[in-house]
Amino acid sequence: ISACLVGSEMCIRDSSRKTDRMTDESQAPVILITGGSRGVGAATARLAAAQGYDVAISFVANESAALSVASDVEALGRRALPVRADNADPAQVAALFAAIDKAFGRLDVLVNNAAMLARQSRLEDLDFERVRRVFAVNSIGPILCAQQAVKRMSTRYNGRGGSVINISSASARLGSPNEYVDYAASKGAVETFTTGFAKEVAREGIRVNCIRPGHIYTEMHASGGEPDRVNPVSYTHLRAHETGRN
Repeated sequence: ISACLVGSEMCIRDSSRKTDRMTDESQAPVILITGGSRGVGAATARLAAAQGYDVAISFVANESAALSVASDVEALGRRALPVRADNADPAQVAALFAAIDKAFGRLDVLVNNAAMLARQSRLEDLDFERVRRVFAVNSIGPILCAQQAVKRMSTRYNGRGGSVINISSASARLGSPNEYVDYAASKGAVETFTTGFAKEVAREGIRVNCIRPGHIYTEMHASGGEPDRVNPVSYTHLRAHETGRN
């Protein structure tokens, strides 16, 4: 977890430095974290609050977890806004950003964290609906959210500027063969999108970064049918590193 959180912390801290000019003394900067009710998203929400951000999070199913994160944010003296929204649905994404407009009147940082994976399977056994849903959430969702963020951040639209952070996965590089190549491919799409989007808005006051986490202890692995996945994978990589070093 520390490696990913360090990466997230760096981006958040750096964005706060860059957006000093955007922040008046009467209002804290605002960060939106999609999929912020658990795992990396929840940890990022708490970290952002500790660093002075008001925090909006989206969630799909686990309302109690989202409310718990919101409570933690408020305990740190910041405002919190949990919103139920599927980031693969354009109408729900638009409603999410409208809720942020109403509650905060600004948006400084977007963290495209929401993602899903399905049970481990070989390529030939993947059904169309599974692949469609994985790409809708993991690849199209970040694009839909980024579209809304641009309209609020970009100097092209009289915005103050801002930062967009896309969360990828080591699977984008490794491919996840015999497990979930659809998830890996969807994260590869996120990295390609990051490159193009960053160049597109670089002169409009928006910085776009991508974080590719390694092995993280989160609930997400249970969705793939291997809740303890990090332990054997981490051990295998450690042994391979030690063998190569020796």
